Amino acid sequence: MTVEKLIRELRRTLDDAGLSGSFLVRDLRSGDEVGIEPDLEFPIASLVKVPLAVATLERIRRGELDGSTQILVRPGRITTPGPTGLSRFRHPARIAVDDLLYLSTAVSDGTASDALFALTPPAEVSEILHGLGIHGIAVRHTIQELVETPAERLSPDDVHLAYFLASEAGTAGRGHRIPQLDVTRANSGSARALMELLQALWTPSPIDPGVSERVRTLMADNVLRHRLAPDFSSDASKWSSKTGTLLNLRHEIGVVEHADGQVFGVAVLTESRVPAISQPGAEALMAQVARALRDRLRHP
Repeated sequence: MTVEKLIRELRRTLDDAGLSGSFLVRDLRSGDEVGIEPDLEFPIASLVKVPLAVATLERIRRGELDGSTQILVRPGRITTPGPTGLSRFRHPARIAVDDLLYLSTAVSDGTASDALFALTPPAEVSEILHGLGIHGIAVRHTIQELVETPAERLSPDDVHLAYFLASEAGTAGRGHRIPQLDVTRANSGSARALMELLQALWTPSPIDPGVSERVRTLMADNVLRHRLAPDFSSDASKWSSKTGTLLNLRHEIGVVEHADGQVFGVAVLTESRVPAISQPGAEALMAQVARALRDRLRHP
């Protein structure tokens, strides 16, 4: 099957399931890649926690921050389903910066992320990324601003209305009535921009090797493994990743390292037209599409 035919079939499969997205798989050794709309920009939700980790670790390397410094973190007190870690705490806690990095990246704890954003605000994260040669990822706001969507303001019986609005209120120019889903206002990026970040973390780049190694370790420790991990994890491969989820958006970026030495970056950003909270079929399908693209590169 030609690459063009494969992509047409995968597009059709996604569309039949009410999904669209930006997919890119790249051989990080050779640079060969294959994708579907890899330059289409999306709000990146919790994927922003990887740039945040890079920026925080770079500041620790420079001596501007001390990883052992303990930060008093106020409880998140979030009761809606989804958030993890400190976001669900009921009492204040003192957490070292190094441990906040683990909670933010590996556990996707939004309260921990905002404690790090308090040290390195979004504008400074962007500045550090640009200084390291990473472009195309817009960091504009904290996680607290990210999660203040209609879903948090509606009763459990009405929360489906927020998902309906998310799937129906977008514009042709990637704008949206919900600010967190508007690419001109949200933290945003494309599969290609996020792939460039993965490339810089897994191969020699202006990012300090010690910083890259720590971020790779944090992503390898990712506890959220329900999305792409089932199709990329095995006894003969290592999957390191970060997920992002917001209303009808389901994302994941990661790197699969095979025992034979092949290394592939995978970036998947999707949005669903189906106004439903739980969509396990969408989770499985986005993994299957990413796997099919990886297989095409691995076995041309």
